[in-house]
Amino acid sequence: MADMHNPTAADPVVADAAEAPEGARRDEDALARLQKEREEIYDRYLRLTAEFDNYRKRVERDRRDANDRATASSVEDLLPIVDDFERALKVDAGPAAQAYRDGLELIYRRLLDLLSRRGVKPIEALGTDFDPHLHEAVAYEPSPGRRDGEVIEELSRGYRLGDRLLRPATVKVARA
Repeated sequence: MADMHNPTAADPVVADAAEAPEGARRDEDALARLQKEREEIYDRYLRLTAEFDNYRKRVERDRRDANDRATASSVEDLLPIVDDFERALKVDAGPAAQAYRDGLELIYRRLLDLLSRRGVKPIEALGTDFDPHLHEAVAYEPSPGRRDGEVIEELSRGYRLGDRLLRPATVKVARA
């Protein structure tokens, strides 16, 4: 039986309408919680993506550095052999040893080509100003007509691997 004083008790449509604001409020609260949770998850996703990208870059940089160190170590072991070839090619052994000299020059050029392909560049020192970052001065010599601090003789060539100094050039420097 319908209660005449309470119209919501008799009519289900009116009862649903009366409860709608409370149900809508619950739905809005649930929607707000879900949106906040979505934003937190999205924020975590962005942070994790950035961290992973930084990790990937760090691993790539570490791998490149390790490769450069290994290359530098191997090249440093070859530099005394290059020096030996240069000293051997400076000797005048006469026409009888020309075939040996040609063979030495061929091996020397191939060795320099190999080093060049690996990024090794010789330091041009002769005629330049002394730079303690690139040169090691073993002697200072009075030299009229030369600039003070000019490299006048290269005793052993220096080499770089990219921006890294493998070995400084050993030089004589002019004193004005």
